[in-house]
Amino acid sequence: MSVLNIRLFGDPVLRAPAAPVTTFDRELRRLVKDLTDTMMDAPGAGLAAPQIGVALRVFTYWVDDELGHLINPDLDLSEELQDGEEGCLSLPGLSYETKRAMRVVAKGMNMYGEPVIIEGSELKARAVQHETDHLDGILFIDRLDEATRKAAMKEIRESEWFGELPGASTAPAHPISAKWL
Repeated sequence: MSVLNIRLFGDPVLRAPAAPVTTFDRELRRLVKDLTDTMMDAPGAGLAAPQIGVALRVFTYWVDDELGHLINPDLDLSEELQDGEEGCLSLPGLSYETKRAMRVVAKGMNMYGEPVIIEGSELKARAVQHETDHLDGILFIDRLDEATRKAAMKEIRESEWFGELPGASTAPAHPISAKWL
């Protein structure tokens, strides 16, 4: 399929809540494949559809050699928390200690519309929460305390990529993005 440009911090699609998937067709399967190819090429532990300019509730993940995807996720989070280093393909080069739930049970669908449950702890839980946040227009820097977020914003403004919006042109980044942007 395709390795696509990853949208960077500042692109409005990263801040907008994504629409639920209602049609499970060949275009959706292509989107999942393109997300997977782009994530593996980056490489990353996960990638959400908004990060390639498609405002749909779809993400892929690759954690501990487990490759998967989830559509229309609904999360049940543990009360126990973890601190861990977190970064994002849409914020290249940045990583900060970020508090997340230690465990997650995520319910949703696969690309064929079949129910799926993903359970995980530590890194897998972190990846599922991070990618689901993307579907809600939330970036991991939004979860930092005020002082750390201020430092992160300074680092972003000083980065080489700040102000660049790869793929953020008037042309859709993915064939189905025209329906949703």
